[in-house]
Amino acid sequence: MPSKSKKLRSIFILFWILLAYILAALIWWFIALNRQNKLMTKYEMEQLQPTDKNYQATFNEIKSLKKRKTAQYLGEGVTFFLLIVAGAVFVFRAVRRELRISQEQQNFMIAITHELKTPISVARLNLETMQKRKLDETQQQRLIQTTLEETNRLNALCNNMLLSSQIEAGGYRITNEETNFSELVGKCVQDFITRYPQQKIEAAIAPDIFINGDRMLLQMLANNLIDNAIKYGAKDLPVTVLLSEENEKIIFQVKDRGKGIAAEEKEKIFNKFYRVGNSATKAAKGTGLGLYLTKKISKQHNANISVTDNNPSGAIFTVLLHSSIEKS
Repeated sequence: MPSKSKKLRSIFILFWILLAYILAALIWWFIALNRQNKLMTKYEMEQLQPTDKNYQATFNEIKSLKKRKTAQYLGEGVTFFLLIVAGAVFVFRAVRRELRISQEQQNFMIAITHELKTPISVARLNLETMQKRKLDETQQQRLIQTTLEETNRLNALCNNMLLSSQIEAGGYRITNEETNFSELVGKCVQDFITRYPQQKIEAAIAPDIFINGDRMLLQMLANNLIDNAIKYGAKDLPVTVLLSEENEKIIFQVKDRGKGIAAEEKEKIFNKFYRVGNSATKAAKGTGLGLYLTKKISKQHNANISVTDNNPSGAIFTVLLHSSIEKS
């Protein structure tokens, strides 16, 4: 990694040296042409005869031509200068963006390797333990429950990766079906309560809120936000899930009591592969796909997702959806 950073730094230094050389050459050519213009003007002036009846007219024409050429050189120089600077800025930003994406993908591969190995290792260890040892019913059920939790986690990870690839390739076709969103969110909450019995999860879900949309995507949206709150929230403080409807707007909120998200990070967290901190060393599990998919899913359902600060600490993720079922 250090050698790669050093190589990239050398490339950027070479880029700026070349840019400085091009700009210096442009300035030098402008000075040289302007000097040549002055010499030509001086030579033509020396050829004039004061006794010539067209002396004044010729003199004025020579001065006017000098000014026009100076303006031409200056205009062309400024134009080339602006084009070079604009091109340099464009190339610099493009290269920097590609380097950032490359770094994020590298961090993603590190994270995904860890995320895939952990549940597989845990499941394998649990199964080997049950195979080699005679355990009582309580111990067996605990190991089976842990294995199921890790399997569900692995399944969710694979779903996120598959859906992300399909969305990027434009291969996923969204369905539009009538869905009881209250029931869907309630099942998601119950699933997390079962998977994380040590985590307190509070829920206030208004009944019979319906929406037209893709049931699988809406379930993934809810799961990703709740999972994110559990991962980054305080372990000894509750995660709160709220679902209500006001003025034909469905309001879905997930609140945690963790450290919160810095203002400059609030927009970045919805970028693909982006995670607050270093993915290679971060203690919290994750790949940087959850919130990215949540943003995509929200957009596909004409919804708006935002993140605000929780009081006194933590973050609040809010999704505003359109209610599509008229109530009698």
